[in-house]
Amino acid sequence: MKKRTIEIMDTTLRDGEQTSGVSFTASEKLTLAKLLLEELKVDRIEVASARVSKGEFQAVKSIMEWARETGRIHQVEVLTFVDNGASIAWMKKAGARVQNLLTKGSLNHLTHQLKKTPEEHFEAISRVIEIAQNEDIETNVYLEDWSNGMRNSQEYVFQFLDFLAQQPIKRILLPDTLGILTPSETFDYIKKIINRYPETHFDFHGHNDYDLSVSNVMEALKAGAHGLHLTVNGMGERAGNAPLASAIAVINDFLPGIETTAVESSLFKVSKLVSTFTGFGIPANKPIVGGNVFTQTAGIHADGDNKKNLYFSNLMPERFGRKRKYALGKTSGKANILKNLQELGLTLNDEEVQKVTERIIELGDRKEKVTTDDLPYIISDVLDSTSFKQKVFIKSYVLTHAKGLLPSSTLSIEIEGDSYEEHAQGDGQFDAFMNALKKVYETRGSKLPKLVDYAVRIPPGSSSDALCETMITWRTGKKDFMTTGLDSDQTVSAIKATEKMLNII
Repeated sequence: MKKRTIEIMDTTLRDGEQTSGVSFTASEKLTLAKLLLEELKVDRIEVASARVSKGEFQAVKSIMEWARETGRIHQVEVLTFVDNGASIAWMKKAGARVQNLLTKGSLNHLTHQLKKTPEEHFEAISRVIEIAQNEDIETNVYLEDWSNGMRNSQEYVFQFLDFLAQQPIKRILLPDTLGILTPSETFDYIKKIINRYPETHFDFHGHNDYDLSVSNVMEALKAGAHGLHLTVNGMGERAGNAPLASAIAVINDFLPGIETTAVESSLFKVSKLVSTFTGFGIPANKPIVGGNVFTQTAGIHADGDNKKNLYFSNLMPERFGRKRKYALGKTSGKANILKNLQELGLTLNDEEVQKVTERIIELGDRKEKVTTDDLPYIISDVLDSTSFKQKVFIKSYVLTHAKGLLPSSTLSIEIEGDSYEEHAQGDGQFDAFMNALKKVYETRGSKLPKLVDYAVRIPPGSSSDALCETMITWRTGKKDFMTTGLDSDQTVSAIKATEKMLNII
């Protein structure tokens, strides 16, 4: 069966920019325009509204200069208005060649906003289309509030479509402007229109106010829609537009008779760039592009993946240039840890895996986030802790730091069954702790090794704030040795490294 290819028009740079608090610079718009058309390979992009600002004019001008050089001039569209040709003049100066003319798709909007009759509106529209034709500008027509028009004033909508069917236009754009349609309504309305105007190209433009935009996209295509309007990360006014990544994945997986030119493997890259430009983070649980989408957290899922990929679906991360991850936390269990060890190329015995698991669960109970990058540090710390028989226990300590006062520390320590408590001040909290510790060892007639180097680092590449590693080099006579401590608090990790040193000596 021959597949039906549908057009994807990305409107991130126009409708997506109507997200509250979002504004793209001219250079950002040009960068995204290139990425959307050249790499993601959508069919068309809507880049601006006419007559909005000088900045918008410069953005469109730079995009059109690039589009002309690369033969993409008819893939770039601008939203225009029924303004007796003023928008057309603006477009012509900017070099744009395709207008998306905004008209009224419901009798309610026409009557109360424009206060015109249908005939008066149609006459004004035909004048704009004629001006565009004379200027060699291609016209598509938006029916604003079309979804409410179909619900409440179908006679007007069909009167309007009868008029447009006789006009020299390329496409009719059907927006669910307020995101009010149900999937069944979307199918019924578009099916009725396609049957009545089989020779006309219709795009569906969905909004997401009820979180139904992707479902509505599916039904629009099943009903015969020829194109879709989508935005990266579902950006747009109010709850946003139908999200590009989700729509493409759904089409590829659930609509076998339909195809697009969009490149799945570029979706995540474009999503991240739009997030960077706008400052709007991608929710971790957002389908396809969210941080957690391909992350298994429960240990039972990782175990199932080891046994015939029981928790895999067709939605494989590799399709989108991503990788499956196994989260480390209190619910991850042994199976998740083994998956992460496998990725790192590390092998531990059962006892060592159990100890690492216990440490990760302990961090999870403290609501610390642990990543794969943290894992080697945890392993090193846990295995290092078992390399000696512990005879020294730092039981308790208090660290204080107040403005105008020297930092101080009180500690309680057990050495080979004997308990000691001391208090001291110092240049910093750890220095105060070490001064108190020296007092304890002086009472025992012992001398501590000299601290010769102190370094703190977080795991390279780690995106968590769960752990930092403190590495302290000690000197006894002419011999140097190093101990490490691991904790979310820098001073505590240094104290843990010190406790290891006390047991080694």
